[in-house]
Amino acid sequence: MTVNWPTPPDLDPVRRLYALAAGVGGARVSEREIDAPYATVWPLLADLDGELARLVPDMRRLKVTAIDGDRVKATARSRFGPVARFEGVRRPGWIWLQSRFVLFGMAATPTPDGHTRVAFTGGVRVPGRAALIPVGVERAGRRVLDRLAVRAGSAGD
Repeated sequence: MTVNWPTPPDLDPVRRLYALAAGVGGARVSEREIDAPYATVWPLLADLDGELARLVPDMRRLKVTAIDGDRVKATARSRFGPVARFEGVRRPGWIWLQSRFVLFGMAATPTPDGHTRVAFTGGVRVPGRAALIPVGVERAGRRVLDRLAVRAGSAGD
């Protein structure tokens, strides 16, 4: 017997981020179109050891400690002092990292007009649950994307 299972349409990285965030209570996704090509924007997001700490307001430093294919381990220091150990995935256009108390995800995809759609989600996790504390999540996401637009040389949406 042959079964023809339905297949979902291909999701670009930004849509994939929305889908994953939908399964996390309290998660909010901030999205923006940046007036810069994907080839300029994505390397800024993918630079976990450098640019990322400049983009995320509460992060002082992030250091990658191990990479195995698309799997990443990293240690981050908050501007408020605590250290977090992250594990996650980094693929072209896609990053999802989580620690015991924090998670963040970022995605980027080129637009037909040569710009880049980017999205961010993240925040403080509720221990033992797939949930974020929603206070400040949207504001922090907008700040990340605003900083990214400046770093990419874009002024607007």
